[in-house]
Amino acid sequence: MLTITFLGTGTSQGVPMIGCDCAVCTSPDPRDTRTRASIYVETPEAAWVVDTGPEFRVQCLRERLRRVDAVVFTHAHTDHIMGFDDLRAFCHGARDLPIYASQETMDDLKRVFAFAFTGQSLFPGYVRPIPHIVNGTFSIGNTEITPLPVKHGRAHVNGYLFSRGGEKVATYLSDCKEVPDAAIDAMRGTRVLIIDALRHREHPTHMNVAEALAVAKRVEAHRTWFTHVCHELPHSQTDAQLPAGVRVAYDGLKLRL
Repeated sequence: MLTITFLGTGTSQGVPMIGCDCAVCTSPDPRDTRTRASIYVETPEAAWVVDTGPEFRVQCLRERLRRVDAVVFTHAHTDHIMGFDDLRAFCHGARDLPIYASQETMDDLKRVFAFAFTGQSLFPGYVRPIPHIVNGTFSIGNTEITPLPVKHGRAHVNGYLFSRGGEKVATYLSDCKEVPDAAIDAMRGTRVLIIDALRHREHPTHMNVAEALAVAKRVEAHRTWFTHVCHELPHSQTDAQLPAGVRVAYDGLKLRL
């Protein structure tokens, strides 16, 4: 059993956007309210988050999170790391917290949150990160996690494939413009694909709906969910236009696999 909770499904500015009165930003549909993209993964033996965006505290309160055994980062853009300090809630009792990230992302985390990485003994109650550089497949509990490097502008971004018992259970690609053939091959046949689908119009660093659908077709996932969605995609209307097996994720959605 592996459960994925969408803590957030929005783009870097979130939805509603500050100062915007468009139909989505003023929508009464709660699925059109999108905090910054992140997921929470639970298995019988461990639980972890992928990214800690600016609303991480609010997301934890909304979902009543009580356990985080590790944190996995995709990259170090602001909308994916700025809730880092709220991880202190999961370090009570001088508990260390494993942090998994690429070398580039870890370097950025150490620069932005130097107080946590260099001052643990001076500041009891702060985050107690234990860095783990991701160079290949690693495990949290009985889940194998395989990094999938993808193209997202100039940033070094990892998507992640989650496998249990030799089965490709889920793949998370929150920020990407292009998915290399090697990544497609690695995740082909995954039960669930979670992928960046910003809007219908083309974007220089994010996939649009058509591009995300093309990747989903190549991956041959059993089910595909769109995330990192902006205010140009109304949930209900977009869902109705998508092919079978593809839907728009929303904050609070739980997938039990």
